[in-house]
Amino acid sequence: MKKKILTTVLAASLAAVSITGCGSKAGQQTGSAETAQEVSGDAAQELESGEVTLTIWAEEANFDTLSKMIESFKQEYAGQADFTINLVNSADGQTRNNVLGDIHNAADIFSMPDDQLYSMIAAGALSPVANQDAVKNANLEEAVYAASYGDVLYAYPYSADNGYFLYYDKDYFTQEDVQTLDRILEVAAENDKKISMEFNSGWYLYSFFGNTGLDFGINDDGVTNHCNWNSTEGKIKGVDIAQALLNITQSPAFLSQPNDSFIDSVTQGEVIAGISGVWNAVEIQEAWGEDYGACKLPTYTVNGEQIQMASFTGYKMFGVNAYSAHLGWAHKLADWLTNEENQTLRFVERSQGPSNKNAAASDAVAAAPAITAVIEQSQYGVLQRVGNSYWDACTDFADVIVAGNPDGVQLQDLMDNLANDIAASAVQ
Repeated sequence: MKKKILTTVLAASLAAVSITGCGSKAGQQTGSAETAQEVSGDAAQELESGEVTLTIWAEEANFDTLSKMIESFKQEYAGQADFTINLVNSADGQTRNNVLGDIHNAADIFSMPDDQLYSMIAAGALSPVANQDAVKNANLEEAVYAASYGDVLYAYPYSADNGYFLYYDKDYFTQEDVQTLDRILEVAAENDKKISMEFNSGWYLYSFFGNTGLDFGINDDGVTNHCNWNSTEGKIKGVDIAQALLNITQSPAFLSQPNDSFIDSVTQGEVIAGISGVWNAVEIQEAWGEDYGACKLPTYTVNGEQIQMASFTGYKMFGVNAYSAHLGWAHKLADWLTNEENQTLRFVERSQGPSNKNAAASDAVAAAPAITAVIEQSQYGVLQRVGNSYWDACTDFADVIVAGNPDGVQLQDLMDNLANDIAASAVQ
């Protein structure tokens, strides 16, 4: 979800397909007629009998749930083939690296976040969804958009919750308290506690810039970025945000730490609020019990104004390897793993928010605090579509801010460096 785009070998391919940056909808993208023709290929429809061996790359935490889905798939298609289906541990964030490192020997089916889709398309790694209309109609519009290029759906969506929001301990905070970051920090400081955030990750740092009126996004080449976060004009200027971030991070209640450390800090009683995603929902609920709360991100103070914190939104999906030896069955299995019944199972067992319309509309999903929070926050978010230079630029900037700008660099210079580094054209 927060990994860099492989630009070194894909820059030319991405430019050739003229991939559009964030901000456009599925119907506004410009697709390729040649690409669309691949969708109805015979290979994607052929279901051979005999021995069929398929490999799925997914995260180990999901193996128990996926095993149940695989068993039901085997029962559904018993007698049509002799299935051997293997689960192999692979971090979703590394799927693109692993697949493009050796496409021909990669898994038949692999789980991935939506920000990896364009690179995979450009490399020819994905076989487009076989039953386009059925899958499009079954899933939320934004999930379909996230899994598509032009009018062609390239992967099977299965979750609509790959974003972030605020967790908080109700023993310390009221619903009114968590509306502003100022009050959250105040309450935490009063109780000698912390609010946690992976501040030096560009994925989370975006939250302070997204709703300020300043501009950032990926260019039409699919590789480089445009950014005016150093703007000296308008109601909110780049230096205003820099000063606001210094004010926040120098609070004794603010804790910048890796997202992986968030749960440990919660269970140890140090952290009573934090910005993270649904993957931590089960552990947070276990730690806080009846005091477990979740909501959209708060507002924060910039140049005397309260600005709603933004977010990157995201979706997860299963891609089918275009070079699978059993392409038809790979599509059948990917479709099965992402159908309404199995998205419901994934929510029940893994607290993952469904992208399937019917599964997402259930009362149980509506009652889940983390899912409700990520949906509420999504109205203030955008799909993550960024070029490679964004990530290190954000980390370098954030490290200086968290340290309190120890060298006393002029804030305008800090912002100029950030914007220039984000927009750097060098392929890394």
